Amino acid sequence: MADASLKKIAILGAPIDIGASQRGTLMGPAALRTAGLLTLLDGLGFEVNDYGDIAIGDVADLADPPPDTARHYREIQRWSRALSARSYELARSGAIPIYLGGDHTLSMGSVNGIARHWHESGRELFVLWLDAHADYNTPATTISGNMHGMSAAFLCGEPGLDGLLGGEPRAPIEPDQLELFGTRSIDKLEKDLLRERRISVADMRQIDEFGVGVLIRRVIDKVKARGGVLHVSFDVDFLDPSLAPGVGTTVPGGATYREAHLVMEMLHDSGLVRSVDIVELNPFLDERGRTARTAVELIGSLFGQQITDRPTPSNAIEPDG
Repeated sequence: MADASLKKIAILGAPIDIGASQRGTLMGPAALRTAGLLTLLDGLGFEVNDYGDIAIGDVADLADPPPDTARHYREIQRWSRALSARSYELARSGAIPIYLGGDHTLSMGSVNGIARHWHESGRELFVLWLDAHADYNTPATTISGNMHGMSAAFLCGEPGLDGLLGGEPRAPIEPDQLELFGTRSIDKLEKDLLRERRISVADMRQIDEFGVGVLIRRVIDKVKARGGVLHVSFDVDFLDPSLAPGVGTTVPGGATYREAHLVMEMLHDSGLVRSVDIVELNPFLDERGRTARTAVELIGSLFGQQITDRPTPSNAIEPDG
């Protein structure tokens, strides 16, 4: 990125845990702060503003009929509307928003608000979904009814949750602007839908075969070629459970410590990242804060922390705003 002293980061917590079957992610924002996220970013030269945790106590319920297969729809609707409006404001401020979750339903609001801003700015927003799961179910395909498994599909404009945002403008991205990365658990009907929409999936088999560097470079080159910007939606279950036990949906065979750091380092060098979600951290299931500390270390790499003082690569792209 450009001169870090000129860059601003906006932190917003979203303590939501009803989108998942395992409760506890509502403690995620506090755990990430306790693990030193703000101190680390400040030490990298950023101006960090922590806006605390968003609350939905004053958000009224809507009257649209909830889908039968979307659990806790009404409350997630309140979260999504509040987050989308606040996310749009933060994106317009010029800061880089970092949303602390909370389960992955928060992205239905956070990414929608960001996409709305970049659409108005005439730039394509690409979303890198670092996750063991595709999260591309809809109310028609879901097995569990848990809405954190519908978040990516919602962002791509899939039907079934059309009233979720109420009067808040919906700003879907195109399916070819979604990049699933590290995927290793996909439901049958979900897989069919991904194939039908021709969505890019870099699963763990491909990562094993081609290497994480080659595959993340493909994403970076695609975004650069189209003059786009990048949102990183980082589900900590992207990591192997041996590194990140503090999640409710562990799937063996995830990214290693070095693979995950290389992804973040290459994303930093690209200069494309304008917003981030950190989701599904469940401190109740963690081991002495281990997962939270690992997540903070990875965000450090995403924002320029280096083991040695390497020069900026000659092919790095400096942000233009």
